[in-house]
Amino acid sequence: MRGATHARWAACAVAVALAATGCGGGGGDSGGSGADGIVSSSWSDPQNPLEPANTNEVQGGKVLDMIFRGLKKYDPKTGAATDMMAESIETTDSTNFTIKIKNGWTFSNGEKVTAKSYVDAWNYGANLRNNQKNAYFFGYIDGYEQVHPESGDPTAQTLSGLKVVDDLTFTVKLSQKFSTWPDTLGYSAFAPLPQAFFDDHDAWVAKPVGNGPYTLQSYQKGNQAQLRRWDDYPGPDKAQNGGIDLKVYTDNNTAYTDLIAGNLDLVDDVPASQLKNVQADLGDRYINTPAGIIQTLAFPFYDDAWNTPDGAKLRTGLSRAINREQITQTIFQNTRTPAKDWTSPVLGADGGFDDTLCGDACEYDPAAAKQLIEEGGGLPGGQVRLTYNADTGSHRDWVDAVCNSINNALGNDKACVGNPVGTFADFRNQIGEQKMPGPFRAGWQMDYPLIQNFLQPLYYTNASSNDGKWSNERFDDLVDQANAESDTAKAVDLFKQAEEVVRDQMAAIPLWYQNGSAGYSERISNVALNPFSVPVYNEIKVN
Repeated sequence: MRGATHARWAACAVAVALAATGCGGGGGDSGGSGADGIVSSSWSDPQNPLEPANTNEVQGGKVLDMIFRGLKKYDPKTGAATDMMAESIETTDSTNFTIKIKNGWTFSNGEKVTAKSYVDAWNYGANLRNNQKNAYFFGYIDGYEQVHPESGDPTAQTLSGLKVVDDLTFTVKLSQKFSTWPDTLGYSAFAPLPQAFFDDHDAWVAKPVGNGPYTLQSYQKGNQAQLRRWDDYPGPDKAQNGGIDLKVYTDNNTAYTDLIAGNLDLVDDVPASQLKNVQADLGDRYINTPAGIIQTLAFPFYDDAWNTPDGAKLRTGLSRAINREQITQTIFQNTRTPAKDWTSPVLGADGGFDDTLCGDACEYDPAAAKQLIEEGGGLPGGQVRLTYNADTGSHRDWVDAVCNSINNALGNDKACVGNPVGTFADFRNQIGEQKMPGPFRAGWQMDYPLIQNFLQPLYYTNASSNDGKWSNERFDDLVDQANAESDTAKAVDLFKQAEEVVRDQMAAIPLWYQNGSAGYSERISNVALNPFSVPVYNEIKVN
């Protein structure tokens, strides 16, 4: 894993589904073999239509990463930002950037990818009227407040900081110094869009057209998405297979069973209930590698019952009632590690990971938990309802274990209960509608190895993935200072100070760091997970 020796501070959020999906219908050996063979893989229906600026969860992100390529791409082994469509990105003041794109790129419908393709896409994504979930990511560009005001209607339709110079060149003016802003541009929200997107938006959404190594041939919600290799793709990372069939599963145990039965090629989230069997079942076809993922419990700060003057004590008390060590060992079979901060070990110490930062607040202590919860005013309504999506056995198992731990610590078998929501999409919709009755599952998958990426998108006031609506002026100020700091070590220190505010207020309870896990059939080879735990689909080979 690459640490943040070359910092990249940006808000590129992805809410982690971490739920395989499903329904079956297999035939893992029905897709031919060799370079034209089709790989079948487990998947979940994405929450939103597959628009780059409107997808901020991992299932939709998997598809966007296959059908789009942007200015930068994150290395599948290290996560480092490398040039893809960018010929050069130059600046003399860390505020004004000149971007030149490579010639010869087209979308899969034959349209040329130009500077205008980027400028139009970013303007669309930023505009309040288009209601794009990732609009926040354009917030550093000059003119954002006019196209996306906090209240009222936009007073401008385009970002004043974007200018097309010629077919292959455009300029960007930021509203503040941001020396490493270019390295954020591998996130899918910054992908270019063809004119077809704007000419007939509904038709494009029904069958998205991109410029990546695959095209989306078809998508049937609840069934599967069929992606096929685009033979005219001009990039260096061409698909090594004929395509990917992403099959929807509502239970990843079913997906795993299909894999073992030879009806599926790849499962990219081995269910917790199968971890005790997976080594014997798959041998070296089981992948268990560190990934930039942390699981937390978020709180509904929009609910006054969870946002009281003494609420930090209540939330810290709940943290101290969770026996992370026992849960990670018994439920997750060494594929999780108890969290000691709000980031990930893949950052390394230089990148901001600190296994002492949470301290006692993350240590199991029933007596301290009881006292803190009492001092914090007690459990709202007398009970914690812990909400999660139920379309995977993995979440149900650990939620039950967390509630059992809280109940045992408090000596009350009704202090905590699980509150399942049927599907990930419904779960995310209820979160967006601010309907959480208490703490809720909040997984985070990094977009690149940066401490900023674990903090700003989740805890900055009104940030895109700040689902609990926590707000703290001191935290925001420290993040702003860190983003403007060009010295990496100083920036990391400022971010860690901001993280201490998260700790002191227990803005979310860190649970555990997660490995990426996957299993695959004998029919395929060259299978790997990137540092974000997503399969490197284009490199998979069919035997």
